[in-house]
Amino acid sequence: MSNHLAPLEPKADKAAVRRHNLSLVLRAVHDEGETTRAAVAARSGLTRAAVSSLVEQLLDSGFLTESGKTFSGQAGRPGTVLKVARTGWAGVGVEINVDYVTVCVVDLSGADRVRLTEHVDNRGAPPAEVLDRAARITAQALESASARELHPAGVHLALPGLVSDGTVRQAPNLGWNEVPAETLLARALSGARRSGARRPAAQGTTADHARPLTVTSGNEADAAALAELWFGGLTDAAGRPLRSFLHLTGEIGIGGALVVDGRLLRGAHGFAGEIGHVVVDEDGPECRCGARGCLEQYAGQAALLRAAGLAEDAGQPGVAELERRALAGDEAAVAAIEGAGRTLGLVLSGAANLFDPDAIVLGGTYRPLMRWLAPPITERLERRVVSGLWSADSGRLRASSSAGDAARGSAALVARDVLADPLTYADRAGA
Repeated sequence: MSNHLAPLEPKADKAAVRRHNLSLVLRAVHDEGETTRAAVAARSGLTRAAVSSLVEQLLDSGFLTESGKTFSGQAGRPGTVLKVARTGWAGVGVEINVDYVTVCVVDLSGADRVRLTEHVDNRGAPPAEVLDRAARITAQALESASARELHPAGVHLALPGLVSDGTVRQAPNLGWNEVPAETLLARALSGARRSGARRPAAQGTTADHARPLTVTSGNEADAAALAELWFGGLTDAAGRPLRSFLHLTGEIGIGGALVVDGRLLRGAHGFAGEIGHVVVDEDGPECRCGARGCLEQYAGQAALLRAAGLAEDAGQPGVAELERRALAGDEAAVAAIEGAGRTLGLVLSGAANLFDPDAIVLGGTYRPLMRWLAPPITERLERRVVSGLWSADSGRLRASSSAGDAARGSAALVARDVLADPLTYADRAGA
């Protein structure tokens, strides 16, 4: 009989077990925010002696801090409070979108510590020029992070398009095709950091400008959905953390991501979630992707502004003006938003039938417009989703939180790599 099963990994030796348990303890403290050795032992199933040994190693390596005393209400001595350190390794997220570049640095707790945004029209600009600009902003953010005693573990680049193996296969709204974005950003960032090292250092700055940074990349809607999952604080109907939802990011285009049981559904090639290019009308207006009648031609930011009589390239100031006009009762503004809502509702009802998410979360441009978008979307969800779970009072259609942005999600992806294997990063720090 032929054996079609994948080979098993070799059994774990003592070093591998300790590596795993270090991550287990660090992640337990991270998830709780603050806790004690006894509580970590109870949650992890490790003995108290093992937890104490692992905690001491994590304290010595700078991953944890301890302070004060906490009383559990049970017999025994009070325990010291453990927290993830606010200094040391950090994650860096870089979001490049059509009309802005944002860089975010988070510490290992996921807290947003440094954020820089530059509003600029990236459409039609050479990819190398855009990535050079992103590298310059990132170098500035790293200098600020260094002054806070934060050291970058890596950089994750979020882009609005199809991204795989470090290459942007297609980003229609940027006009990018087959762009080796990881390589270009890593090269530009190395140069920008060397330039920064030649300038007089700011007080408190201790960054190692010579150490090259690993750059990874992915889709910006995926990163925004992860930020919502990790930091959004959304709950399901039973009050539990929301772990299965469809997330839409309204920008110039429309990005989508599906989270199932706390994990991204990436698809066979990493391209899942391109809901903005679901065809609404095959004879509709031509989309930058080459097809006709895509959803974003009816409900994307440019389409919304154009329908309201505003300049379609007005960006976020245009969205703010659209909201202002809608609040003032401007009929054209309200009609534009409601029209987009009807088309969104049509597509989202199909997605709800196909994937059965627990909720649909709308972010980006859609977040400030929810009071006008929600009724037409909900009407179609209620009428078209066969499960009957999407009534107007179900609360399943949500606006995103202010924490759900791609730059922070990207930075947190890097930070979570450290949490998953602290021993590797402890060794790197001592190299």
